[in-house]
Amino acid sequence: MKYASSLPLTALFALTIINILVHFDVIPPGASILEAMQGAMDSGFYLLIFLIILLESIIYVGFYFPGQFFAVILVIGANPTWLDVVYLTVAMVLAATLGSVINYYLGKMSDKKKDLEQETKLKHLLLAMIHINSLAFFMFAQGASHKSFKVVLLAGVLNLPYYLLLIAGTAVLSEQVMSMAENPVILFTVIITWLLIACIIDYRKHFKKSAM
Repeated sequence: MKYASSLPLTALFALTIINILVHFDVIPPGASILEAMQGAMDSGFYLLIFLIILLESIIYVGFYFPGQFFAVILVIGANPTWLDVVYLTVAMVLAATLGSVINYYLGKMSDKKKDLEQETKLKHLLLAMIHINSLAFFMFAQGASHKSFKVVLLAGVLNLPYYLLLIAGTAVLSEQVMSMAENPVILFTVIITWLLIACIIDYRKHFKKSAM
């Protein structure tokens, strides 16, 4: 992508539109749809978890569905055994990895220009994995820059301990603390911060050079 600010701008626009539509009851809250899915799929618990995580892991779609938090609350509410936790973690990892694959190829189709800069650093991937929405945009950017597909596989491996920690963290902390990650105010704050940093990068990369 030519400008680093392009992606955060579209993210801010998408998040704003979704919240406006939900606020004015044009579309139902994503959480209510997930609750309806839960009622319709009582016998397919693992499939439900898979679908919930997949929905939130896809770029832009994830702003509408608070899937990660919702899925973890379902897991804790089900009082799982250690074997259940393993199965549920595998379902979450497969869903998140499939989401990363989708985002990567969506990015690849969006931009035909190769980014010849250095390979993706592990610290950038780890930073993106703080939240499933940030990972979605990270993978889209990787695809748009035609970076190696290995980053998707690496994220899949790292998601194993990540989701185990997420489940444990929800059990130890509380629903209120974990739900903060899905708070629209926090999402807006993170995206605006991302946009400001991207604008500084664009200024230094494009406009400052042209002014010299």
